[in-house]
Amino acid sequence: MLGKFILQLRQKQGLTQEFLALKIGVSRPTYVQIEQGKRDLTITEAKKLADIFGIVFDDFIEGKEIPAPKVELEKQVMSKKEIDKIGEPEMRIIMPQANVKKFKEVLLYLLEKVGARPNIGETAIYKLLYFIDFDYYEKFEEQLTGAQYIKNHFGPTPVEFKKITDEMVEKGEIEKIKSRYFQHEQKKYLPRRLVNLKILSAQEIQHIDEVLARLAWKNATELSDYSHSDTPWRVHKMGEKISYETVFYRDNDHSVRNYEDEL
Repeated sequence: MLGKFILQLRQKQGLTQEFLALKIGVSRPTYVQIEQGKRDLTITEAKKLADIFGIVFDDFIEGKEIPAPKVELEKQVMSKKEIDKIGEPEMRIIMPQANVKKFKEVLLYLLEKVGARPNIGETAIYKLLYFIDFDYYEKFEEQLTGAQYIKNHFGPTPVEFKKITDEMVEKGEIEKIKSRYFQHEQKKYLPRRLVNLKILSAQEIQHIDEVLARLAWKNATELSDYSHSDTPWRVHKMGEKISYETVFYRDNDHSVRNYEDEL
Protein backbone atom coordinates (compact mmCIF):
# COMPACT_ATOMS: atom_id res chain seq x y z
CA MET A 1 0.00 0.00 0.00
CA LEU A 2 1.40 3.40 -1.02
CA GLY A 3 0.37 5.07 2.24
CA LYS A 4 2.42 2.62 4.30
CA PHE A 5 5.38 3.09 1.94
CA ILE A 6 5.19 6.88 2.42
CA LEU A 7 5.01 6.44 6.20
CA GLN A 8 8.14 4.27 6.16
CA LEU A 9 10.03 6.78 4.00
CA ARG A 10 9.01 9.68 6.23
CA GLN A 11 10.12 7.91 9.41
CA LYS A 12 13.39 6.77 7.82
CA GLN A 13 14.26 10.34 6.83
CA GLY A 14 13.12 11.83 10.14
CA LEU A 15 10.47 14.10 8.61
CA THR A 16 7.31 15.31 10.32
CA GLN A 17 3.77 15.02 9.00
CA GLU A 18 3.45 18.80 9.27
CA PHE A 19 6.51 19.31 7.07
CA LEU A 20 5.31 17.00 4.29
CA ALA A 21 1.77 18.34 4.46
CA LEU A 22 3.13 21.85 3.95
CA LYS A 23 5.36 20.75 1.07
CA ILE A 24 2.54 19.12 -0.91
CA GLY A 25 -0.02 21.80 -0.04
CA VAL A 26 -2.50 19.93 2.16
CA SER A 27 -3.55 20.09 5.80
CA ARG A 28 -2.00 17.74 8.32
CA PRO A 29 -5.29 15.78 8.83
CA THR A 30 -5.47 15.30 5.06
CA TYR A 31 -1.87 14.12 4.98
CA VAL A 32 -2.60 11.64 7.80
CA GLN A 33 -5.39 10.20 5.65
CA ILE A 34 -2.85 9.66 2.85
CA GLU A 35 -0.54 7.65 5.13
CA GLN A 36 -3.52 5.66 6.40
CA GLY A 37 -4.58 4.83 2.85
CA LYS A 38 -7.89 6.67 3.23
CA ARG A 39 -7.09 9.29 0.58
CA ASP A 40 -5.38 8.90 -2.79
CA LEU A 41 -2.60 11.20 -3.90
CA THR A 42 -3.05 13.51 -6.86
CA ILE A 43 -0.37 13.29 -9.56
CA THR A 44 1.04 16.64 -8.46
CA GLU A 45 1.21 15.56 -4.81
CA ALA A 46 2.85 12.25 -5.73
CA LYS A 47 5.50 13.99 -7.85
CA LYS A 48 6.31 16.37 -5.00
CA LEU A 49 6.69 13.50 -2.53
CA ALA A 50 8.83 11.49 -4.94
CA ASP A 51 11.12 14.52 -5.31
CA ILE A 52 11.32 15.05 -1.55
CA PHE A 53 12.26 11.42 -0.94
CA GLY A 54 14.71 11.40 -3.87
CA ILE A 55 12.98 8.58 -5.74
CA VAL A 56 12.11 8.36 -9.43
CA PHE A 57 8.36 8.99 -9.86
CA ASP A 58 7.55 5.59 -11.43
CA ASP A 59 9.45 3.78 -8.66
CA PHE A 60 7.70 5.86 -6.02
CA ILE A 61 4.24 4.97 -7.38
CA GLU A 62 5.23 1.29 -7.35
CA GLY A 63 6.61 1.53 -3.82
CA LYS A 64 10.22 0.90 -4.83
CA GLU A 65 13.00 2.57 -2.88
CA ILE A 66 16.56 3.10 -4.13
CA PRO A 67 18.80 0.80 -2.07
CA ALA A 68 21.13 2.73 0.23
CA PRO A 69 24.82 2.49 -0.64
CA LYS A 70 26.95 0.24 1.52
CA VAL A 71 29.69 2.16 3.28
CA GLU A 72 32.93 0.59 4.42
CA LEU A 73 35.49 2.65 6.29
CA GLU A 74 38.61 0.69 5.39
CA LYS A 75 40.04 -0.65 2.18
CA GLN A 76 39.05 -4.25 1.66
CA VAL A 77 40.44 -6.60 -0.94
CA MET A 78 37.86 -8.98 -2.35
CA SER A 79 38.64 -12.07 -4.31
CA LYS A 80 36.97 -12.73 -7.68
CA LYS A 81 35.13 -15.62 -6.02
CA GLU A 82 33.66 -13.25 -3.38
CA ILE A 83 32.63 -10.73 -6.05
CA ASP A 84 30.96 -13.46 -8.13
CA LYS A 85 29.14 -14.66 -5.04
CA ILE A 86 27.59 -11.31 -4.00
CA GLY A 87 27.37 -9.66 -7.41
CA GLU A 88 27.07 -5.88 -7.58
CA PRO A 89 23.42 -4.98 -6.91
CA GLU A 90 24.33 -1.97 -4.76
CA MET A 91 26.71 0.95 -4.99
CA ARG A 92 29.69 0.28 -2.72
CA ILE A 93 31.73 3.20 -1.43
CA ILE A 94 35.12 2.49 0.09
CA MET A 95 36.72 5.21 2.21
CA PRO A 96 40.42 4.71 3.08
CA GLN A 97 41.16 4.68 6.80
CA ALA A 98 43.48 7.71 6.48
CA ASN A 99 40.57 9.73 5.10
CA VAL A 100 38.29 8.54 7.88
CA LYS A 101 40.73 10.10 10.35
CA LYS A 102 40.71 13.34 8.36
CA PHE A 103 36.89 13.33 8.14
CA LYS A 104 36.60 12.90 11.92
CA GLU A 105 38.92 15.82 12.66
CA VAL A 106 37.21 18.08 10.12
CA LEU A 107 33.84 17.25 11.69
CA LEU A 108 35.17 17.89 15.21
CA TYR A 109 36.72 21.18 14.10
CA LEU A 110 33.41 22.22 12.52
CA LEU A 111 31.50 21.29 15.68
CA GLU A 112 33.93 23.17 17.92
CA LYS A 113 33.57 26.29 15.79
CA VAL A 114 29.84 26.40 14.99
CA GLY A 115 28.14 23.24 16.32
CA ALA A 116 26.52 25.06 19.26
CA ARG A 117 24.73 27.55 17.00
CA PRO A 118 20.95 26.93 16.92
CA ASN A 119 20.88 26.74 13.11
CA ILE A 120 23.55 24.02 12.87
CA GLY A 121 21.76 20.68 12.88
CA GLU A 122 22.56 17.52 10.95
CA THR A 123 21.29 18.81 7.59
CA ALA A 124 23.32 22.01 7.88
CA ILE A 125 26.40 19.97 8.80
CA TYR A 126 25.96 17.87 5.63
CA LYS A 127 26.06 20.98 3.48
CA LEU A 128 28.96 22.61 5.30
CA LEU A 129 31.01 19.43 4.86
CA TYR A 130 30.06 19.36 1.18
CA PHE A 131 31.25 22.90 0.58
CA ILE A 132 34.40 22.30 2.63
CA ASP A 133 35.26 19.29 0.45
CA PHE A 134 34.16 20.57 -2.95
CA ASP A 135 35.47 24.12 -2.51
CA TYR A 136 38.82 22.69 -1.47
CA TYR A 137 38.93 20.50 -4.55
CA GLU A 138 38.15 23.43 -6.81
CA LYS A 139 40.86 25.61 -5.26
CA PHE A 140 43.65 23.07 -4.87
CA GLU A 141 42.66 20.18 -7.18
CA GLU A 142 43.07 17.64 -4.40
CA GLN A 143 40.68 16.10 -1.92
CA LEU A 144 40.46 17.16 1.70
CA THR A 145 38.56 14.28 3.35
CA GLY A 146 37.86 12.08 0.34
CA ALA A 147 34.21 11.73 1.42
CA GLN A 148 31.66 10.75 -1.22
CA TYR A 149 28.40 12.67 -1.57
CA ILE A 150 25.13 11.64 -3.18
CA LYS A 151 22.34 13.83 -4.52
CA ASN A 152 19.07 13.84 -2.62
CA HIS A 153 16.19 16.26 -2.14
CA PHE A 154 17.86 18.14 0.71
CA GLY A 155 21.12 18.62 -1.19
CA PRO A 156 24.46 16.79 -1.24
CA THR A 157 24.73 14.22 1.55
CA PRO A 158 27.98 12.53 2.71
CA VAL A 159 27.24 8.81 2.56
CA GLU A 160 29.90 7.97 5.15
CA PHE A 161 28.44 10.33 7.74
CA LYS A 162 26.19 7.92 9.66
CA LYS A 163 28.78 5.14 9.77
CA ILE A 164 31.49 7.48 11.05
CA THR A 165 29.35 9.41 13.53
CA ASP A 166 27.91 6.19 15.00
CA GLU A 167 31.48 5.04 15.58
CA MET A 168 32.41 8.39 17.14
CA VAL A 169 29.38 8.32 19.44
CA GLU A 170 30.30 4.81 20.56
CA LYS A 171 33.86 5.96 21.34
CA GLY A 172 32.66 9.04 23.24
CA GLU A 173 34.16 11.46 20.71
CA ILE A 174 30.85 13.20 19.99
CA GLU A 175 27.35 13.22 21.46
CA LYS A 176 24.15 13.13 19.41
CA ILE A 177 21.17 15.02 20.81
CA LYS A 178 17.72 16.04 19.61
CA SER A 179 16.42 19.59 19.87
CA ARG A 180 13.88 21.84 18.16
CA TYR A 181 14.69 24.65 15.74
CA PHE A 182 11.53 26.70 15.24
CA GLN A 183 8.88 24.06 14.37
CA HIS A 184 11.27 21.33 13.25
CA GLU A 185 12.93 18.53 15.17
CA GLN A 186 16.68 18.83 14.82
CA LYS A 187 19.57 16.40 15.28
CA LYS A 188 22.65 18.06 16.74
CA TYR A 189 26.16 16.82 17.46
CA LEU A 190 28.36 18.06 20.28
CA PRO A 191 32.14 17.44 20.44
CA ARG A 192 33.33 15.40 23.40
CA ARG A 193 37.05 15.55 22.67
CA LEU A 194 39.38 18.19 21.24
CA VAL A 195 40.22 18.12 17.56
CA ASN A 196 43.66 16.74 16.70
CA LEU A 197 45.04 19.66 14.69
CA LYS A 198 48.09 17.62 13.71
CA ILE A 199 45.86 15.77 11.25
CA LEU A 200 44.98 19.02 9.45
CA SER A 201 47.42 21.26 7.58
CA ALA A 202 47.51 25.04 8.02
CA GLN A 203 46.07 25.36 4.50
CA GLU A 204 43.18 23.03 5.35
CA ILE A 205 42.37 24.85 8.60
CA GLN A 206 42.39 28.23 6.86
CA HIS A 207 40.13 26.85 4.15
CA ILE A 208 37.62 25.42 6.66
CA ASP A 209 37.57 28.74 8.54
CA GLU A 210 36.79 30.58 5.30
CA VAL A 211 33.91 28.23 4.42
CA LEU A 212 32.41 28.51 7.91
CA ALA A 213 32.72 32.30 7.92
CA ARG A 214 30.93 32.44 4.57
CA LEU A 215 28.17 29.86 5.10
CA ALA A 216 27.72 28.79 8.74
CA TRP A 217 25.27 31.62 9.49
CA LYS A 218 22.77 30.15 7.00
CA ASN A 219 20.04 27.79 8.22
CA ALA A 220 19.46 24.30 6.80
CA THR A 221 16.95 25.48 4.19
CA GLU A 222 19.21 28.28 2.97
CA LEU A 223 22.18 25.94 2.77
CA SER A 224 20.12 23.36 0.90
CA ASP A 225 18.88 25.98 -1.56
CA TYR A 226 22.42 27.22 -2.12
CA SER A 227 23.71 23.69 -2.70
CA HIS A 228 20.80 22.98 -5.07
CA SER A 229 21.93 25.79 -7.34
CA ASP A 230 25.54 24.53 -7.38
CA THR A 231 26.60 22.81 -10.61
CA PRO A 232 27.76 19.52 -9.00
CA TRP A 233 24.28 18.99 -7.55
CA ARG A 234 22.38 20.19 -10.63
CA VAL A 235 24.07 17.95 -13.20
CA HIS A 236 23.48 14.66 -11.37
CA LYS A 237 20.36 12.52 -10.97
CA MET A 238 18.73 11.74 -7.63
CA GLY A 239 20.69 9.06 -5.79
CA GLU A 240 23.82 9.47 -7.93
CA LYS A 241 27.29 9.93 -6.49
CA ILE A 242 28.40 13.52 -7.11
CA SER A 243 31.61 13.90 -9.11
CA TYR A 244 34.22 16.25 -7.68
CA GLU A 245 35.29 17.16 -11.22
CA THR A 246 32.05 19.07 -11.82
CA VAL A 247 33.24 21.91 -9.55
CA PHE A 248 35.20 23.24 -12.53
CA TYR A 249 31.89 24.10 -14.25
CA ARG A 250 30.51 26.24 -11.42
CA ASP A 251 28.91 29.63 -11.95
CA ASN A 252 30.21 32.85 -10.42
CA ASP A 253 27.92 32.59 -7.40
CA HIS A 254 29.53 29.33 -6.30
CA SER A 255 33.05 29.29 -7.70
CA VAL A 256 35.78 29.96 -5.12
CA ARG A 257 38.73 29.98 -7.50
CA ASN A 258 40.03 33.01 -9.38
CA TYR A 259 40.66 31.57 -12.81
CA GLU A 260 41.58 34.93 -14.34
CA ASP A 261 44.78 35.07 -12.27
CA GLU A 262 45.86 31.80 -13.88
CA LEU A 263 45.63 33.07 -17.45
